Amino acid sequence: MARSIRLVYRNMQGRCRINHDWEPIAKRSAVLVTAAEWVAGRDPYDETGRPHLGDADIWVSNIGPHDPEGAAGGVEFILHVDWDEPLAVQVTITVFEPIENFLVGN
Repeated sequence: MARSIRLVYRNMQGRCRINHDWEPIAKRSAVLVTAAEWVAGRDPYDETGRPHLGDADIWVSNIGPHDPEGAAGGVEFILHVDWDEPLAVQVTITVFEPIENFLVGN
């Protein structure tokens, strides 16, 4: 069964290497990471906010799940925020069942 968590990273700009430790993830996990600009709710005390599909190009690349390295397993990824000033970004990490097989192509 898939599991997901959502995180907000503030003041993100350019190419940012991120590691997030989360126990359900291991090296053999299939992991998907998505990102979008995040805008806080109208109530200043509302931390839930919502994704904002503005003009900034935001994407994730180089997703690499890993085994526990002193703590829990987790995932490293590159977050790209192509905008003239830092933005808040909402990231969703979804982990699926472990991969069934690992093959090396030619």
